Amino acid sequence: MTTTSPTGSANGAPATIASIAAELGVSVPTVSKVLNGRADVSADTRSRVESALQKHQYRRRTQATGQRSGPLIDLVFHELDSAWCIEIIKGVRRTASDLGVGTVLSELGGRHRPQQSWLDAVLARRPLGVLLVLSRLEAAQQHQLESRSIPFVVLDTDGEPQGDVPTVGSNNWLGGLSATRHLLELGHRRVAVISGPADVLCSRARVDGFRSAHDELGVAVDPALVRYGDFAVEGGYRHGRDLLDRPDRPTAIFAGSDMQAIGVLRAARELGIDVPRELSVVGYDDLPVAEWMGPALTTVHQPLQQMAATATRMLVELARGESVDPPRIELQTRLVVRESTTVPPDNA
Repeated sequence: MTTTSPTGSANGAPATIASIAAELGVSVPTVSKVLNGRADVSADTRSRVESALQKHQYRRRTQATGQRSGPLIDLVFHELDSAWCIEIIKGVRRTASDLGVGTVLSELGGRHRPQQSWLDAVLARRPLGVLLVLSRLEAAQQHQLESRSIPFVVLDTDGEPQGDVPTVGSNNWLGGLSATRHLLELGHRRVAVISGPADVLCSRARVDGFRSAHDELGVAVDPALVRYGDFAVEGGYRHGRDLLDRPDRPTAIFAGSDMQAIGVLRAARELGIDVPRELSVVGYDDLPVAEWMGPALTTVHQPLQQMAATATRMLVELARGESVDPPRIELQTRLVVRESTTVPPDNA
């Protein structure tokens, strides 16, 4: 009688393409096509092969590099639409180049979960590794990469970190705390926050920091001044107009990104509200444009290029078979005070 181990095939031997093909009654080239993300395999056969790969915890022993012009990493954004993304790209490409690795850039059309068609393209490219920005893989998708010996790292995860998935981020709670504390210590008592999507971890963490600063100084939070939207200019403008049109408008706004802060500044200008004399504004990220605004923007510095460089080095180390410790890295943020904040009008 033969037995199958949890990590192998008959008699405890590691699973191979041939053993999986024999078990399923398909050809070895068919299993190979599935492993390589080829499209010329029926959906039913592909599903059966993927199930067998997962059942036997199959791992490709070596990555053939002869099919590539050179080692590549896949850099994947949920949406590629802002100066924030450019800072990430700079950090990844500079570090990857120093390590002798190229970069392939793609986006998920605003989705935080990749579609299978994207993953099939990745499997066909057979990159050195995958770096996901503000997005994550489902468990079955993780296994598809793992079975091909393609490591992955998540940069600025959109939700709670998954198990032992390597992640790199920054201390968003501290960023929200320091931004709001600055405004409260200036004397502001009606402080609004405009954050990103409510289902994204960094958005919630920044708002948590906002609330903690209020608790720390014994100031009540007005729920009407807490807004979730997106990190784009339009979101900052839309919420900014709504907040500043109120009869009891805030005297300060903490925007969840520098791009949102630009939208807030536009709204204030249209309403004839002077920044910072009548309204203080704090941004987040410290993009290069922040210090060139008029007035220069007070903002939370998020080390985007350093985060990207750290994640890239981690990914290449994993691709080389090295372990990474710790698997989760959180870099520090800091407040950069410029010209867009001052004491509130009543205290001037």
